[in-house]
Amino acid sequence: MADLPRLPKPVDRGMITPMKIAILTGAGISAESGLGTFRDEDGLWTRYDLNDVATPEGFARDPALVHEFYNARRENCLAADPNAAHLALVRLARSPDHDVTLITQNIDDLHERAGSTDTIHMHGALMRALCNACGTRWDAPPIMSPHDQCPKCLQTATRPDVVWFGEMPYFMDKIATAVTRADLFVAIGTSAEVYPAAGLIELARGKTLELNLVPSAQTNAFDARRFGPATDVVSQWVSELTA
Repeated sequence: MADLPRLPKPVDRGMITPMKIAILTGAGISAESGLGTFRDEDGLWTRYDLNDVATPEGFARDPALVHEFYNARRENCLAADPNAAHLALVRLARSPDHDVTLITQNIDDLHERAGSTDTIHMHGALMRALCNACGTRWDAPPIMSPHDQCPKCLQTATRPDVVWFGEMPYFMDKIATAVTRADLFVAIGTSAEVYPAAGLIELARGKTLELNLVPSAQTNAFDARRFGPATDVVSQWVSELTA
């Protein structure tokens, strides 16, 4: 287990300046809550072709199939609970010694249900709906269908408010700024294989840390790394920072 990068807290006019930490979370942080990753052998993703359910072209061909897939994901998400790793990040964000920006690749709402605020969902949110015609967004019902009308333009062009393959992730300018300005960039539970999230390590100017079940594709690019279940390694790291 690698040591945490040492980051002395600068003192300004007798006051401690909070450490700026940019955290990127991936599917691995929610796996212990029962939400599978793309690579789970028996997971939901194995029963569908990504080209059919996670692309704009797939939605155009068969919106009913896409809604069926995301309705199942929404049901799984609603049945899941935040785990110790989600809760640990809430404790860190509430610490006066740390200025945390939480970025997630996940479309679940477990960070929010754990108590995190202002989470940046770069791949959208499963619990939100988007009108493909006028761009209006609203809270999604548990079950969505191609017949749902947009509450603003009334067209039946409703889709999940998630970023599909071939689409640009949300808030990239804000994310890049947070990572570049951070004293510490931490990647948690991400494979580091999907861009542009995988490229964030290249923007980091401060120290970098990987917390993962197993080494990611970019593990050697980090200054330090710790491996194990997220509920263990994230909780331990946060306890050390907030001690």
